[in-house]
Amino acid sequence: MTGGDIIEVRYKHPSLGDGVFYPKSGEAGAFDPGGFMSADDDAGIAGNGEMIDVMTQKRWSLEIVCGWDMNDKNEVAKLRALESNPILADWTWSSINGTVWGGKGKPVGGNGGDKGAATFTLKLQGGGRATKIVG
Repeated sequence: MTGGDIIEVRYKHPSLGDGVFYPKSGEAGAFDPGGFMSADDDAGIAGNGEMIDVMTQKRWSLEIVCGWDMNDKNEVAKLRALESNPILADWTWSSINGTVWGGKGKPVGGNGGDKGAATFTLKLQGGGRATKIVG
């Protein structure tokens, strides 16, 4: 088992073009491939002891801290343009361990920047499941 940094997050959008965001090294992040899940409910049991399984779908999601170049690249402005556009983009993210994942989605949650640290939190979500492309 090998974990580690996500080294880049790429997008391809039909009207806003292509781009890349670079995550900050050593930062914690969260990834959920999405799909079907069962509710975590201790009371989800019938009087006869049988489990009541409530299943729902969940979006895939990726949340990671990225570097922010306010002068030239202005990633936060690009992020806001992607978030405010109703058309979803194709996303891929590559990890230092050689795996590459992808999905169709968009930034969510009003991503803003930390000007003192020159970083921003990139939070992406999409429908269906994220797919492992390489690795």
